[in-house]
Amino acid sequence: MKKVRVLVTRFSAMGDVAMVASVLRELQAQNRQVELVMVSRQHFEAFFEDIPNLTFHPIFPEEQHKGPKGLWRLFQELKKYKIDYVADLHNNIRSKILTLFFKTAGYRLGILDKGRHQKKDLIKRKNKILVPLRPTVERYADVFRHLGFHLKLGNALKKKDRPVPETFKSLLNHSGKNIAVAPFAQHPYKVWKLSNWDIIFRAFPTHQFYIFGGGRQEQETATDWSSLHPNVHSTIGKLSVSAELDLISNLDYMLSMDSSGMHMASLVGTRCLSIWGATHPYAGFLGYGQSINDCIHVEHPNRPSSIYGNKSCLCDGVEAIDLVSTEMVIERLKGIL
Repeated sequence: MKKVRVLVTRFSAMGDVAMVASVLRELQAQNRQVELVMVSRQHFEAFFEDIPNLTFHPIFPEEQHKGPKGLWRLFQELKKYKIDYVADLHNNIRSKILTLFFKTAGYRLGILDKGRHQKKDLIKRKNKILVPLRPTVERYADVFRHLGFHLKLGNALKKKDRPVPETFKSLLNHSGKNIAVAPFAQHPYKVWKLSNWDIIFRAFPTHQFYIFGGGRQEQETATDWSSLHPNVHSTIGKLSVSAELDLISNLDYMLSMDSSGMHMASLVGTRCLSIWGATHPYAGFLGYGQSINDCIHVEHPNRPSSIYGNKSCLCDGVEAIDLVSTEMVIERLKGIL
């Protein structure tokens, strides 16, 4: 069968790029003739490490690939791969400029339909249309179907066999469960009150919790939790992205916000309970293979207020994320532990 080479672009955000990896893994498994060139930020390369016949090409949007001139430079770099198709899975200003260069050069293109109108109907305050939208992973898959490839998404978790990072090997040998926790997110309206976590950690003293994600401030918070609770361990600043995936694959569950942690759990086949506030799983961003039954949230007419969680979502004077009580989370955890 003749080999074909597909250029795929998705530059951010972290969770969206992780979902692309889930789709590309399925695409390659069902179309062995396909060779992939993935263009994204270098920090996300680990998401694609185990996909056969995939070459990762980093974009540096703040450096040599900044602005139209930088994107022209990137275009010249990518042409050397002698690609057959271009799949734009981002459809933002930067990817549109790059795609225009390829279109002008005569390449066959597939471009993501973000479903903007449906999403606007989902988040508007009046006459909101609260129905499940097409999942983002299916929208990604549609791009490849448009290009003529057969692709059927199984949307199932597949547990990955990965090594345990040396730093954490000794901690996994105990009688309780090992639970990943991703309590932070880019936007505050997607973050559960940090004080709630002390209650969660105390409620399950025989189980071990591993904190993922965040920068210096989040690292300090995780360190404080670790000093207060002997069953809490921070991974922040200690592991590469690849090693984080290694550890998550060896844990029993993840408890996450609507954030990249959920999508990293999907990449390695770990079941995730997720807490939702200003956003809603109906928007199509539930982790690949994760169940909507594992979403912890309280329905309210004002939800969701935004697709990405960057806007306040007051529900009778209370932020939507704060409608989720510690009792609700404890009950859901007890149901699976």
